[in-house]
Amino acid sequence: MLDTYARKHVQPAVDKTADYLLKKGWTADGVTKTAFAIGLSSGVFIYLNQPALALIALWLSGFLDVVDGTMARKTKPSPWGTLLDISFDRLVEISVILGLAFRFPDSMWALLLLSASIIVAMTIFLTVGALSEKQGTKSFYYQAGLAERTEGFILFTLMIIFSPYLTAITLLFIAVQIFTIFQRMAEAKRILS
Repeated sequence: MLDTYARKHVQPAVDKTADYLLKKGWTADGVTKTAFAIGLSSGVFIYLNQPALALIALWLSGFLDVVDGTMARKTKPSPWGTLLDISFDRLVEISVILGLAFRFPDSMWALLLLSASIIVAMTIFLTVGALSEKQGTKSFYYQAGLAERTEGFILFTLMIIFSPYLTAITLLFIAVQIFTIFQRMAEAKRILS
């Protein structure tokens, strides 16, 4: 939801960063790979009980993930870059979930259910994007929903900061994902029927 409706408020900073990196010779794929490496470290920092570093890595990775897409649209977006971007986003999320699961094994069952809900939500999202004739500013139709990447980062942040309540926050995250799954399925029925 925030990715869809609040993007206009951060887009000026994203554009400036994208322009700066393009002038310095960076490519969109290079920024995607950098964001991936930084994001993966977030899970490691969680496991090592370094929550501040985990949060810095997570949010810097997320910002660069927005910048790389803007860079691609300013140059020439490629299907390969889209594949890298989407795949690396999921791997960063997996890193955070694994870092939390190994750091807090009592919450592992809830984190496993969260992983399952993310898989289902992303399957619907990507399938609708591939099958839909609708186009957006991205490489495929971007199906809005209650749980988009920013909401995920906010919930991951709460999970990291308030780890004594990790299971409860994870269950909230799952509920948000389930709502989004039904929301996207209802839209998919309208679009694809």
